[in-house]
Amino acid sequence: MTSTNEIRRSFLDYFGSNGHEVVPSAPLVPYNDPTLMFTNAGMVPFKNVFTGLETRAQPRATSSQKCVRAGGKHNDLDNVGYTARHHTFFEMLGNFSFGDYFKEQAITHAWTLLTREWGLPKDKLLVTVYHTDDEAFGLWQKIAGLSDDRIIRIATKDNFWAMGDDGPCGPCSEIFYDHGPSIWGGPPGSADEDGDRFIEIWNLVFMQFEQTAGEITGNLPKPSIDTGMGLERIAAVLQGEHDNYDIDTFRALIAASENLTGVKADDAHRASHRVIADHLRSSSFLLADGVLPSNEGRGYVLRRIMRRAMRHAHLLGAKEPLMHRLVPSLITEMGAAYPELGRARALIEEVLEREETRFRQTLANGLKLLDEATDGMDEGAKLPGETAFRLYDTYGFPYDLTEDALRARGISVDRDGFDAAMAQQKAAARAAWKGSGQTADSEVWFDIAERVGATEFTGYTATTGEAQVVALVKDGKEVTEANAGDAVTVITNQTPFYGESGGQQGDTGTITGPGLVLAVGDTQKPLGKLHAHQGTVETGTIRVGDLVRLAIDTARRDALRANHSATHLLHQALRNRLGQHVMQKGSLVAGERLRFDFSQPTALSAEDIAVIEAEVNAQIRGNSPVVTRLMTPDDAIEAGAMALFGEKYGDEVRVLSMGGSSDATYSVELCGGTHVRALGDIGVFRIVSESAVSSGVRRIEALTGEAARQWLVGREDALKHTAGLLRTTPEEVETRVAALIEERRKLERELAEAKKALALGGGGASPADADEEIGGIKFSGQVLEGLDPKELRGLLDQAKQRLGSGVAAVVAVNEGKASIAAAVTDDLVGKVSAVDLVRAGVAALGGKGGGGRPDMAQGGGPDGSKAAEAIAAAKAVLAG
Repeated sequence: MTSTNEIRRSFLDYFGSNGHEVVPSAPLVPYNDPTLMFTNAGMVPFKNVFTGLETRAQPRATSSQKCVRAGGKHNDLDNVGYTARHHTFFEMLGNFSFGDYFKEQAITHAWTLLTREWGLPKDKLLVTVYHTDDEAFGLWQKIAGLSDDRIIRIATKDNFWAMGDDGPCGPCSEIFYDHGPSIWGGPPGSADEDGDRFIEIWNLVFMQFEQTAGEITGNLPKPSIDTGMGLERIAAVLQGEHDNYDIDTFRALIAASENLTGVKADDAHRASHRVIADHLRSSSFLLADGVLPSNEGRGYVLRRIMRRAMRHAHLLGAKEPLMHRLVPSLITEMGAAYPELGRARALIEEVLEREETRFRQTLANGLKLLDEATDGMDEGAKLPGETAFRLYDTYGFPYDLTEDALRARGISVDRDGFDAAMAQQKAAARAAWKGSGQTADSEVWFDIAERVGATEFTGYTATTGEAQVVALVKDGKEVTEANAGDAVTVITNQTPFYGESGGQQGDTGTITGPGLVLAVGDTQKPLGKLHAHQGTVETGTIRVGDLVRLAIDTARRDALRANHSATHLLHQALRNRLGQHVMQKGSLVAGERLRFDFSQPTALSAEDIAVIEAEVNAQIRGNSPVVTRLMTPDDAIEAGAMALFGEKYGDEVRVLSMGGSSDATYSVELCGGTHVRALGDIGVFRIVSESAVSSGVRRIEALTGEAARQWLVGREDALKHTAGLLRTTPEEVETRVAALIEERRKLERELAEAKKALALGGGGASPADADEEIGGIKFSGQVLEGLDPKELRGLLDQAKQRLGSGVAAVVAVNEGKASIAAAVTDDLVGKVSAVDLVRAGVAALGGKGGGGRPDMAQGGGPDGSKAAEAIAAAKAVLAG
């Protein structure tokens, strides 16, 4: 049997030996297509190449691309576990020709690999072509020797590919494998084509035409090839299986879940084990590529995937969180091909365990409520959409889990009713995802980059330099010149200005020339390779072709360097203190401050912050030099450098080493930013805040250098001013403030006692003077100004003691509002209720309610001017 890893390797080796560049898988988060939530096909990383917006040095490529289809248009989530070939995560094998070879060589490669390299029987293969593609039909006859009946013409769009209404398009040729007559189904194009006997294993796309508004307008100047073959499908074929879940990778993962749950993957539990195996892959790879669970966008889809798997773990009877314990098995199966899994292992395990622990309680509550809601419902019944929505909105039980949980009982869910209920209120889970969240690059930048190439950055060693203006952009369009007062973006062939990236803000400064002064307010980095100086012409004229002098704001650059270097030290200090699960999740490096987001499920304590800050400052005082090396990404990571998951790195990366000792370096990271020459240049580091950003992500804001010094000076000045007000020294402020607080508390207690004494007659008439008899029952009613409502019950207890047998009511008026309390002695509780007295008084005060016990009750109202009426209302209740 050929393993899945061997199949992947042999595919890449075959095309690599035939002139194709073997390209690593791109991240699952697409950076070149704002319309996609996840990378869902092998051609996605090459989309701009196919549309002509980018060019590659090598016109041939091959890859095994990580793909996820679980949200948006391409969503296979609900079918996963119940069919033989649906997955949320899969690998797409592909070979690509960018204007190089075309149909004949693509068909030759496919037939050679399948039949000669992999030894598939020729009589098991048949192909489809677009019904008008006579060229492809003839090539299959010539190259493969297929008879006419095994080359099927398809007239539908299934065999015609288009990137969209505009752009490249062309016919397809799909290769099918016949699993034999024991499985129901017919060949493509037949009445039984939906059966499982004939399975598509490879799709060859011939990008041949250009179309506009859905209509073909001509031939492409450089026809290209895009192919896609699902690794899981071909592995099933080569391993003699019909079901993708029976290949070695899935068997190993399912065996691991069987072992941990003690439940076999038999008919009753087969789907659950498959869901867990599939969703383990998609969850782990998404986490490794920087996606974290949340309530919107990609994070919401990830959370849905995770929770669906966790529900099936619950169905298997798992008593403890399961998913994180399966990660080692996944790394064993796929870690060699995708080392990012091993690098992110701690984070993956921590997030999976945390999410499953939380969800188990949600799941238990939701399933109980679902059982109650469906009690008595028979197979074929439909759960009302309003009920499903209530489970989702009130109890956090996702719709797809409701649907999945009822599937086994044959009960469906009224989706229209659910959607109608959802439309009535704004819910986080319903937030529509419009694209990938990445800013779409304007076509103007592609035009410039194609024409002039990348900007050479000289700013690692220089702060000034000369350059030639190669392009000017004004109002989104290229121009040849700009005059005084114009806002313009300037592209030069080289520059010391750093373009905003990696969290570090772009440089500011000036561009000057004969009679020219242009103030640069920002520098951006479109396409990741152009440095775009955004500014305003103050004097003179700037033209394409001019030779100019560039100078950055060095004071601001020095502050940026200090803050960026401090983020590296902070990152390592966080990992040392909190654990290796801490990973950067975003940053801002500005001239005046730094902001650092990191994965961490709980808030930092004051002690954590103090230890981290002290550790960073210790490295700064050590003043070790910052060492920069240029390495390949693989060599850098092997040397211990920390990479940011999901980041795209070029063939060569800058590796920054800082701090530590001769025995061990403190921090080693891949980073393209600008940094201090020695850590002492940072000056001082001060954390000014720590807060939550989202679930599982925390944020630290900090200052360095002069900004930190000024912040500390400001705090010291405030302390000195406070000391002056307190007529003491700064060192004694804490003691003095503590004494004042205690003194105030004492005065407040004395004032409360004085008010109480006054209420009891300490300043004149005795409370007993207000006693009267109503309906044969002694009654004491008082209105007291400025009394704290907390004192009411104490006064009533004293009144009850004085009366012996009777009823007392007191109204306390404070700042226009009033509180009323009433008490009844024990011997009268059966006749009179303090609650009734209070409610009558509360109504008189303009309030509602009031409550307590029959012997003691309290309430309040907004109108203190009605205090007397409140006492009168209580007396009226007592009088009957």
